[in-house]
Amino acid sequence: MSPTAPSTAADSPQREHSRSESRRRAWGLTGLLVTLYVLSSADKAVFGLITVPLREELHLSATQIGMTGSIFFLAYSLGGFLAGPLNRMLTLKWAIALIAILWSVVLLPLIVWATFVALLISRTLLGMAEGPASALQHTAAYSWHAPAKRGLPGAMITSGTTIAKIVVVPALAFVMHAYGWRTTVLVLAAASALWVAPWLLTWRPGPYLGVGKPGADQGTAEPAVPWRRIVLSRTFLGGLLAVIPAYMLISVVLQWLPSYFEKGLGYSQLQSGWMFAFPSFVGFAALIGGSFLSDRAVARGRSVRAVRVVAPAIGIMIAGGLLLALPAIPSRMLTVTAISLAYGLTIAVFPLFTATMSEICPPRQLAGTLGAFLAMQSIGGIVGPLATGIILDAAATPVAGYQLAFQLIGAVSAVLALLAVVIADPAKDRSRNRQAVSAG
Repeated sequence: MSPTAPSTAADSPQREHSRSESRRRAWGLTGLLVTLYVLSSADKAVFGLITVPLREELHLSATQIGMTGSIFFLAYSLGGFLAGPLNRMLTLKWAIALIAILWSVVLLPLIVWATFVALLISRTLLGMAEGPASALQHTAAYSWHAPAKRGLPGAMITSGTTIAKIVVVPALAFVMHAYGWRTTVLVLAAASALWVAPWLLTWRPGPYLGVGKPGADQGTAEPAVPWRRIVLSRTFLGGLLAVIPAYMLISVVLQWLPSYFEKGLGYSQLQSGWMFAFPSFVGFAALIGGSFLSDRAVARGRSVRAVRVVAPAIGIMIAGGLLLALPAIPSRMLTVTAISLAYGLTIAVFPLFTATMSEICPPRQLAGTLGAFLAMQSIGGIVGPLATGIILDAAATPVAGYQLAFQLIGAVSAVLALLAVVIADPAKDRSRNRQAVSAG
C-alpha cells in the first residue's frame, strides 16, 4: 500500500467541504449584491411612485417630469464609463461601498429643498453615482462563478429591479400614503447607507477573475484586446441593438407605469402602487427561469449565440407585438396583463446579453467592457421618459398618449431585435479577437 494513500482518502472529504464552503460563500455574496441592486432599483422606481404628488406640489408638466427621468439616465450612462477606471483605482470592496454611500447622500437635498432645480440636481447626481454600479456588481459576482454559469447570478442581480417593485415599492406606497413622499425618499437613503456595513465585513474576491487589488494585472493568462475591437465587434453592437430599446421600455415602466395605471386606466394611487408589482412577478419568473435554462443549455454544449442572443431576441419581438396590440385590448385588466408579459419578456434579456459580453473579452477587461455596454444601453433610458412626456402633453387623452408611447417602443424593439439576431455572433468575435492579438 502506498504511504500516501490514506492521506489522499482523507483529503477527499476536505476538498468536498472546501468546495461546499466556496459555493455557500459565492451565493451568499451574490445575495448581498442582489440586495444592493434591489436598493438601487428602488431608487429608480420610487420616482415613478412619487411622480403624481411631485407634479402636483411643484406644478410640473409631463414633459418636465420626462426630462428629469431622461437626465437621470444620461448621467447614468456617462457614469457607466467610470466602472473601468474605478476598478483599476480601487478594490471592488471600496468602489462599491463608496457608490452605496453616495446614493444615500444625493437623495437628501430633495427632501429639504423641493424645487424643480433640486429635483434635476438630485437625479443627475444619483445617475452618476449609480452608473458604474451595475458593471462593478456583475464583475464582483462573476468573480465567484465560472463563465458557463454566469447567467443565473447575473439574472439574480438584475432581478433586483423586479424584487424592488414586488416587495419594496408596494411597501413604500404605504409609507408615502401615510407619511408623504419625503419620508419615502428618506427611508431609501437610510437603507442604502446601512447596507455598507455587512458588505465591508464579508466581501472577499472570488477565484475566477483575479480581481480585488487596484492596478492588479487581472487574468494575465489571456492578453488584452484593443478596446476598439471589443466595442466595434458584431456581438457588442448587436447586443446594443437589442438592449437599448428594451431599456427604453424598462425606463418608461419605472417612471410612468404607476401614473398610467392611475391617470390612464383609472386606478387609485394606492392600487397603482400595488399594481406596479404585477409586471415584476412575470419579470422575476422570466429572469430566473430563462437564465437557469440558458446556463444549463450552455453547460450542455449549446452555442452561446443560440441561447443568449437568438432566444432573448425572440422574446423581445414577442413583447413588441404585445405593446403594438394595446389599443385593441378590450379591458384594463387585460391591458395590465399584456404590459406585464411584455415587461417580463424584455427584462429577461439583460443578464443573457450581459453574460454574452463576458465571452468576447479577456477577464482583465470585463469591468470596462460591462461598464461600456451597460452605459450605452442606457441610451434607451435617456430617450424613453422624455419622449413619453412629450407624447403625453400632446395627446388628446392620457390613455391615448400612454398607448402611443408603448406602441412606438414595441415597434422599435421588434425591428432592432431582429437585426441583433442577424449581427451578433460571440464565438466568431472571440476567435477574431484572439487571432488579432496573436498576430499583433
